[in-house]
Amino acid sequence: MTESHGKGVLDELNPLTRDLRKAIPDVYDGFRALHSAAFTPGALEVKHKELMALAIAVATECDGCIASHARAAVRAGASKEEAAETMGVTILMGGGPATIWAPRAYAAFCEFFDAAAADA
Repeated sequence: MTESHGKGVLDELNPLTRDLRKAIPDVYDGFRALHSAAFTPGALEVKHKELMALAIAVATECDGCIASHARAAVRAGASKEEAAETMGVTILMGGGPATIWAPRAYAAFCEFFDAAAADA
């Protein structure tokens, strides 16, 4: 059985996040506003911003961040090739630990990419 690094991670985190968001709604509202401002299209396309976030998620070894930004990168139109090259940069910059987390991130990206292609 293969482990999901995409949807499975998000499914596990969603109820936990929902409970905490109910307890501290102002914090989550502030984070949502920051997220929206950071991902507004500007000099960089949203796709590139999401790929950057995915790379940072690898660097910080955050499985929930990997799943969330892998899904968002797919939704923003990133290709498997772009995601793979992004992971190459994370390996360059992150060394050994990135060789563990980058494949997880690429697997999550491919999971969401393949699901989106099947739905199209």
